[in-house]
Amino acid sequence: MNWLEFEEQALAKGYLHICGVDEAGRGPVAGPVCAAAVILPKGKIIEGVNDSKKLTEKKREALFDVIKQEAVSYSIAYASVQEIEEINILNATMLAMKRAVEGLDVKADYAMIDGDRMPDLSVDSECVVKGDARSMSIACASILAKVTRDRLLYQYAQEYPQYHFEKHKGYGTKLHKEALLEYGPCPYHRPSFLKKFLSKK
Repeated sequence: MNWLEFEEQALAKGYLHICGVDEAGRGPVAGPVCAAAVILPKGKIIEGVNDSKKLTEKKREALFDVIKQEAVSYSIAYASVQEIEEINILNATMLAMKRAVEGLDVKADYAMIDGDRMPDLSVDSECVVKGDARSMSIACASILAKVTRDRLLYQYAQEYPQYHFEKHKGYGTKLHKEALLEYGPCPYHRPSFLKKFLSKK
């Protein structure tokens, strides 16, 4: 498999600063959605990088610092729980991705977005379905987004230990549901997600 296929195609068209973009946290019932954008040096493959979901937490944590060191530029951004509630999760995800691309120190001239939906970007871009398993830049972005969001949930766990955020990272597990039924939601929970989650048998 060629991890640089999409990067090489963009380079062949004359683009220089090609960023991969991915998100973490669309599915959980708590916490913001996080997105990252990464521009790698031309031809760069970082050993061990893969779709963040296929890596252990320990491996993601180790790669997090390597990616930040190796990248030409990277940016991590959020859309808050309040924004998720106001504009819905899809639009909030697109907003976080847009913020990540716009937050790059080295401005991207091309963006590769994981998935099949395109945020409103001012640079040329393309969607890459399952991009986190096909593009080195997108895979790196998936790791930065996932690790950043997980670390945030560990902070929430210290603030609200009764929900066990450190175990489920805000996802809708049995343990999480039991805690919600006992204690009710905290400010980090997404009200629109809870209705559906708590009504499930």
